Amino acid sequence: MKYGFLIDHDRCIGCHACTVACKAENEVPVGSFRTWVKYVEKGTFPEVRRHFAVLRCNHCDNAPCVKICPVNALEKRADGIVDVDRDACIGCRACMQACPYDAIYLNEDKGAVEKCHFCAHRVEKGLEPACVIVCPEQAIVAGDLDDPKSRIRGLIREKGTLVRRPEQRTGPNVHYKGVESALLDPGAPERPTSYLWSQRPAHKPEAWPISLPVLPNTRVVLDAGHRVEWGWPVALYLVTKGIGAGAGILAPFVAWLGLTGWAGAYLPEILALVFTAITAGLLVEDLKKPWAFYRLLTRPNWNSWLVKGGIILTAYGAIATAVIVLRLAGAIAVADSLRWLEALLGLGTAGYTALLFGQCEGRDLWQSPWLGQTLIGQSLLVGSVGLRAIAGGNKYLAALVVAGFWVFLQGVLLERFGNHPTTNGKQGAAFLGTLRLGPVRPFRDGLLLCAGGVIAAVFVPTLGVPLVLLGIYLYEWAYVRAGQLPPLS
Repeated sequence: MKYGFLIDHDRCIGCHACTVACKAENEVPVGSFRTWVKYVEKGTFPEVRRHFAVLRCNHCDNAPCVKICPVNALEKRADGIVDVDRDACIGCRACMQACPYDAIYLNEDKGAVEKCHFCAHRVEKGLEPACVIVCPEQAIVAGDLDDPKSRIRGLIREKGTLVRRPEQRTGPNVHYKGVESALLDPGAPERPTSYLWSQRPAHKPEAWPISLPVLPNTRVVLDAGHRVEWGWPVALYLVTKGIGAGAGILAPFVAWLGLTGWAGAYLPEILALVFTAITAGLLVEDLKKPWAFYRLLTRPNWNSWLVKGGIILTAYGAIATAVIVLRLAGAIAVADSLRWLEALLGLGTAGYTALLFGQCEGRDLWQSPWLGQTLIGQSLLVGSVGLRAIAGGNKYLAALVVAGFWVFLQGVLLERFGNHPTTNGKQGAAFLGTLRLGPVRPFRDGLLLCAGGVIAAVFVPTLGVPLVLLGIYLYEWAYVRAGQLPPLS
């Protein structure tokens, strides 16, 4: 059995009855939607036609929200419904980044995510979902897609249907009959500053316009608003994680880099432990239920890179601690040998976020093949700048500062100007260049600060640290935000 929907847009009149019924049945908060109606208008006056699309969770065969959830709060049931356990959810909102359809919202009062769950409480009693019952035109058909005799299966077979964003390979189970194709391509129509009856929701004020081609004479005139969920804590986490990881990566090479005395013996591990702890604190702080972080241990989803990343961070901290303890105990040779494992885990700490972001199927900018290079180059840069500022080092450490910046810069420029295969990715890259933070252009100014910090680190090491760290933070703030700006509905 596999439940799914067919939306017949030859019948749909855009009345919003399904939206109202869903809100009433499931107590959906004001401003949030489990199902909503999008309007697109095509043509120029007086030859203008309005088209509708009913949007909702697709109950995907390969649901990315289920894969990324670190605590198994989302599940793909045996009947095909993708459901949420709100009591288990810790409010990390990773599922919202993974969903390519903007179908998940955060219930602020409960600190947990919610979405269409096919009215599972009704289906289990032999009833149809509320939206199906209320539709005056019988435009919403629900049923078993695996049953060749079901009405929904017959309509799909006879009429032919479309699905939303098939390039994401999620296997969506909401089919659209007779729909205007522009409604299913979020980046194709123009999005004016105002909608049919209101201003466009101000959740993403800087999101439009951008200088990318859109369909001529095709405008979105009504849609639900979706907020940017990950902000400064995630950007700062990328910086602090880079510092901690970079120090550990360089730990086996401290003698070659000219670090002696206490700096050569303990500094890489001190930096690794301090900034890994700060990183963990930022991750917990950003949860909507920070007190529930322990569920990462009690009900982990081993497919999620949030869980795998947590294991890498924990192992990295444990090895750095062991190096310090062994050195204090006089086992210098063992401690030096263990630093090679520390460096390996440092690389994992630096790079695992690329795999985590790779699970965010809704954010094509974050899916780029260059992200791993960017993160590792960034870690080498901030790690070497930090070591040089505190302990000096020799010309090799100075050269490593420059090399780390070069690797980082290459990745960053590819993120901004490289060939992104999807409209979503192209739009994200364009936003990366146009974002502003007050009077600051984070992408441009962040790179300029980094370049200035690298020059300073070679000649005046203590001046290089604040410049490089501020520059990288500005870039990461822009990168994290830009990936969330392209529309998904």
